[in-house]
This record gives sequence, structure tokens and C-alpha cells, in this order.
Amino acid sequence: MRNFAFIMTRWILFFIVAGLVEVYAYQAIKTGFENKWVHRIYIIISIIALLFLVYSFSRFDRSSGQNQQTLITLGLMLLIYVPKLMLSLFLAIEDLFRLGIGAYQYFADTNSNSQFLPERRRFISQVSLAVAAIPFSSFLYGMVKGRYNYKVLKSTVYFNDLPDAFDGFKVLQLSDIHSGSFDNPDKIKYGIDLINEQDFDLLVFTGDMVNTLASEMDNWVDVFREIKTPEFGKFSVLGNHDYGDYAHWDREEDRANNFEGIKAIHPKIGFELLLNENKRLERGNDSIHLVGVENWGKRFKKAGDLKKASTGLSPEDFKILLSHDPSHWDYEVRESPMNYHLTLSGHTHGMQFGIEIPGFLKWSPVQYVYRFWAGLYENSGRFLYVNRGFGYHAYPGRVGIWPEITLIELKKRVNS
Repeated sequence: MRNFAFIMTRWILFFIVAGLVEVYAYQAIKTGFENKWVHRIYIIISIIALLFLVYSFSRFDRSSGQNQQTLITLGLMLLIYVPKLMLSLFLAIEDLFRLGIGAYQYFADTNSNSQFLPERRRFISQVSLAVAAIPFSSFLYGMVKGRYNYKVLKSTVYFNDLPDAFDGFKVLQLSDIHSGSFDNPDKIKYGIDLINEQDFDLLVFTGDMVNTLASEMDNWVDVFREIKTPEFGKFSVLGNHDYGDYAHWDREEDRANNFEGIKAIHPKIGFELLLNENKRLERGNDSIHLVGVENWGKRFKKAGDLKKASTGLSPEDFKILLSHDPSHWDYEVRESPMNYHLTLSGHTHGMQFGIEIPGFLKWSPVQYVYRFWAGLYENSGRFLYVNRGFGYHAYPGRVGIWPEITLIELKKRVNS
């Protein structure tokens, strides 16, 4: 009964908010355009879109997690209602001015026969429509082009204690594949080819191979198997989505089997999965250590065991840590006496939405949730790199925060 009440309350709130937004949006259309056919077509499209959203959300199957249908639904919801929310904000501000003017006229001239609220200004409605067109076109571009707009981002990180033989060592990082969201084999193949064009010594993947189910990767194993194997191999860790926690399971046995299936994907595509363990990488007489933990998140599953993963290591050993969620670095890693030199994470996707102008501006709404959300960070000579993700999740697109292939070069600092 309590669950039913919660669901009903959620739907009531949804319809109230959607109703208010639709009223404002229609007023903008009605004021901005005189042609009645424009009004009618707008009403028909809005009703069809709203019915589709309600139907799709009501049919969501928790047993299968996120799929193509939910991606389309969420994308359509953002495409329609974010612009309408911005439009409504403009008209709500205009209403405050109209209310103020009406109140002033009412009290200043009690004998006036004019209507209390002045009419809406056509210019304001047209401006609000123009403003709403910006997020609409951005979200549409993100869904059509942006989600596969792969970028190779390169960074050079300097260390005082990097072993000499590893000076110039190159690490390629992938993260957040989310294979259950893919729908274009040619675009994914292009991304894989772009990876293979890079020069790197080690390849690492920092979690979220799937959205929920191991079967999501079935059609993509052969594609990802084509990623070349560099001299020091390919290694991976698990992310929060790799545990199957975002689906309803009738039997715990089914959940366990799905988890085993997800872990089995990694060797199929040539990756060695690190489950709270470390590997020694040797070059000549020198060595560095690759440490891989299971997911550890402030808000999500805490399966990562940093102490176990670092068994046999000392603070003096040079270490690269693979940990999916960057909040792990914030809470356990950066101040650790074990001295983890470089931590590679993902998870945030940069929220798949934001503005990045190198050297000038870097903003995304996700920064209000995660302190470290994209790119390179440093604290007392220890570094964190947060990959923006290869795939996409929830919103089927990317705006301003493009899918990323990271190439990091390790360099020994020359003391002057």
C-alpha cells in the first residue's frame, strides 16, 4: 500500500509540473505565432509526446534494467521538457512584471476599467521560443552526432620518483563502455579504430562494461576483441553497473549468474580483470605496479578493498591505481600513506552535458555532485585522472562533454 501511494504521488506531481509547463509553452506558441494551424499542430504533437512518455514509463521493466526503449524515452523527455522549462521560466518572470504592473495600476487608479494583467508581449514570447531552441537543438545534436563524437585527450604527468625505464611510458585509458546503450556498429568500429591508431604501452579499462545485464555485450564482443594488445597488456576493473544492481532479480542465483557472466566478458575481449589485486610490470631492471580495486563509491557499492589490492606493496613502489569512482580518491586514496602515484577513474561521464573550452572554461552540472569529475587533478604530487567515458547512459547523447579515449604519458621530472 505504501509503495502504491508513493507511485501515485509521483505520477500526480509529474502531471502537475508537466501541466504547468505545457500551459506556459502553449501561451508562448499562441502569442508568438498568429497562425492557428501552428497552434493546432503544436497541441497534437504535445499530446502524442506526452502519451508516449507516460506509456513508456509505465511499461518499464525492472527485470531487464535500462534498454533502448528507456534510452529513447529519457532522451525524448529531455528533448521536449528542458526547452519548455526554460521557456516557462521566461514567461513566469514576465508574469511577475505583469502582476506588478497590474497591481500598481489597480491601486494607483481605482476607477480604471482596464484589465488587471496587461497582455503578454509578443516579443517576449518570441525571445523565449528562441532561447528554448538552444537546448532543443543541443540535445538533438547530442543524440544524433554527439554520442559518437570520440575525442583522444592526451596528458603528460610528471613524477619525481618514476623509475627511469618507465620514463615516457604511455597508458591508454577507456572507461564506461555501457554496451547496452549502443545501436550503431559502424560508429563503435570507428571508435575502436581510433584506439588502435594510438601509440601506447598499456591499456586499462576502469569499469561499467554494461548497463545491467551480461547479455548486453553479446553483439559487441567481436568488435572490442579487435582492440590491439600492447606490450604490457590490457587490464580492467569493475564499475557500479557491473554488479547487476539496477535490475530486479526474482532469484539471487540469477543475479549471481549475471555477475559471473559480466566478469567473463573481460577475458573474452582480451582484458585481465583485477579484483582487488595488483600486477607487477617490469621493464629492464625497473618495475611499476598496477593496482585494481572493485567498485568503491560514496553513493554506490563499496566492494573495493584497497588494503587487499595492495598486498605486498610498499609506499616506495610506484603505483597506478584503477578505481572506477573518483570519490574513492577523495575519501581513501589521495591521503593514503601507501602513496598511490596515479589513480585512473571514470563513472561521472561528465554528466554527458556541459561546456569545455580548454584553458578557459570547464563546467557541468555534475560538478555539484562530484568534486573531481573530468580530466586531471593533483594533490601533493599524487594525481587523479577522470575519464569522461566511451559510451553513454540514461540520456542517449552527449552535449559538450564528448566520449573520451585518454592517453597519458608518464614522465620523470628533471630536477634543476
